[in-house]
Amino acid sequence: MAKTVLVIDDDPTQRRLLQAAVEKSGFACRTAPDGESGFTTATEAGADVILLDLNMPGLSGMETLERLSERIPDVPVIMLTATSGIDTIVSSMRAGAVDFIVKPANPERVVVSIRNALKMSSLTGEVKRLTRKSEGGMNFEDMIASAPSMRQVIRLGQRAASSDIPVLILGESGVGKEVIARCIQGASDRAGKPFVTVNCGAIPENLVESILFGHEKGAFTGAVSKSLGKFVEADGGTLFLDEIGELPLDMQVKLLRALQEGEVDAVGSRRPTKVDVRIISATNRDLAEQVKSGNFREDLYYRLNVFPVDVPALRERKDDIPSLVDFFISRFNVSEGRDVTSATDETLRMLCAHDWPGNVRQLENAVFRAVILAETSQLQPHDFPQISGIMPEMADLPPVPARSEAANDMQAVPSDGYATAAGPVGIKDDAGELRTLSEIERDVIEYAIDFYQGHMSEVSRRLGIGRSTLYRKIREYELDQQNEQKAG
Repeated sequence: MAKTVLVIDDDPTQRRLLQAAVEKSGFACRTAPDGESGFTTATEAGADVILLDLNMPGLSGMETLERLSERIPDVPVIMLTATSGIDTIVSSMRAGAVDFIVKPANPERVVVSIRNALKMSSLTGEVKRLTRKSEGGMNFEDMIASAPSMRQVIRLGQRAASSDIPVLILGESGVGKEVIARCIQGASDRAGKPFVTVNCGAIPENLVESILFGHEKGAFTGAVSKSLGKFVEADGGTLFLDEIGELPLDMQVKLLRALQEGEVDAVGSRRPTKVDVRIISATNRDLAEQVKSGNFREDLYYRLNVFPVDVPALRERKDDIPSLVDFFISRFNVSEGRDVTSATDETLRMLCAHDWPGNVRQLENAVFRAVILAETSQLQPHDFPQISGIMPEMADLPPVPARSEAANDMQAVPSDGYATAAGPVGIKDDAGELRTLSEIERDVIEYAIDFYQGHMSEVSRRLGIGRSTLYRKIREYELDQQNEQKAG
């Protein structure tokens, strides 16, 4: 979805000009006529970049900047002013602004500044994410999991984090089981301690014992030095046993003993080593069925399956797809030096209609490829050829889940008009007479602006009129003044 730019300026002409420049470049735009309403909009409705006028009556631009820096420090702010004094620029930068533009603002200069701010924001966010991941500090706030089916997962994860209870994460391959395990650690008392991952299905059978429990020098052919093993590496922290269902039966016995006794026997060692490790395991298999078939020990199953967390497949949480796409675009922009701003609505509709058998991992790889091959600033359906080739006609695709919720608020369509979220817009007045075309047109335009949240490019496209015509009618019907009164 398009990034949102918030314009805070007391001059209505400047707001319209900046809004036009912002929307022409493919961004969504919100506006506010003063610092107070701008601060409220930024903190409640949200924004990815803020254009802030320095000189405004009431709450000044500098005061607004200080408030924004305290409440939403990660949102970049670009200052706008008619003066270019060095003292003013330095003061703004020290207060947290990322750029400074002198009015009258050149549209191309504004767009370049916005893109640079988004790049810097993405880079900063990725550095923080990688730092938290490497330091074992990820938590559930880092997860993109707003879909209803994920709420129970978050609740269970938060409860599991309050103790050292063994957790078994269940789910298809690629749903993000390791991410959940890292968040459990990051929300627990073991945050910042080692988080060691072992893929039990990727270890050669003859090396499983050595890798898990360690070995002494000379314990077997090729053991030229001592190895501590994963349990000792994770001492004080968390050991994540991925694909636990792939572990050989003889190793399951030794793993059970290590869990029961809290100590491990390295290969060739004469005495066990005490360890303090929190165990989180994961599998995409049905362990209960494996127990019945004799491929998994029943006693180990009950030892691991104390606190199960079942993670839904991506096809069951499609509400999260738009946010996941935005997140992956930002990440790959940073790592690959690309400049993709978002995905088009048509692209998101297509991605949300796909079943994603490979789950989040498949979506991540698809976005990676699309970002690399994209020829425009927005990802198009043809940037996903393996998916667009098997999709039905675009008209037959369902709407983007995140936007379809608005449709639930629509009232029943009256016989003499159509429904809006605020009530019917009829073609007859209270006396039962037909209303004038200008009255109906005014209400339709007002409704369209509200429905598309002020995205004027979308409003003009849906109404089938040009942007200049739309702005002329907004001025003619004084809708811009009405919106200013609402914002105030």
